[in-house]
Amino acid sequence: MAVLRHTYTPATIADALIARWQQVPPAIAGDCLNRENCMNGRIAPISAGLTLTGVARTVTPMAGDNAAIHVMLALADPGDIIVVAGGGNLDIALMGGLMIEAAKARGIGGVIVDGAVRDLAELRASGVPVFAAGACPRGPHKGFGGRIDGAAACGDVAVHAGDLILGDDDGVAVVPQAQISSLIDACEAKMAAEEKDLVKIRSGVTTVELQGLEIPKAF
Repeated sequence: MAVLRHTYTPATIADALIARWQQVPPAIAGDCLNRENCMNGRIAPISAGLTLTGVARTVTPMAGDNAAIHVMLALADPGDIIVVAGGGNLDIALMGGLMIEAAKARGIGGVIVDGAVRDLAELRASGVPVFAAGACPRGPHKGFGGRIDGAAACGDVAVHAGDLILGDDDGVAVVPQAQISSLIDACEAKMAAEEKDLVKIRSGVTTVELQGLEIPKAF
């Protein structure tokens, strides 16, 4: 099977808007997306402190094959986040040290693999934010193909090329392209509201009071 390539028109997001999104944690975005669009907890950074903010470029490889990912590494633009829909398979690593160095050379903003990676020490030293479901030393095959820039399922969330990816120590959230401009105000408002709640909590207000709950009577 060949690598199938969907038509993709690069999303144009103003630098000022990206800068605002860089301040928004995935948890806040998920809350403002009706608690949806947050990837399964198996998708985690390979080391603490890694963050992601960038436009998704999707890859759905054939099982155990990373040819399509190599193609995407040659096509992705600086700052893009490569999202690999590996089906959560931890038996074969789809990316390793050489590929992450290639991503770094192209200025890729980060990589998410719903599957295994390898060469963890090299990946951590590269400075490229890598999020994955796990690690495995067994390498992949090449040449069976896959699909790039099409709809993909990563961490049990639908991802489309052009969506906005947010990642931190909690995991990853996906902001649909159509909501990138409209959702930012709600996210910033929620962050401001939480800061006010923190002040109240530190002054002695309970979370029961903040949430409008009641402490039941004992029986």
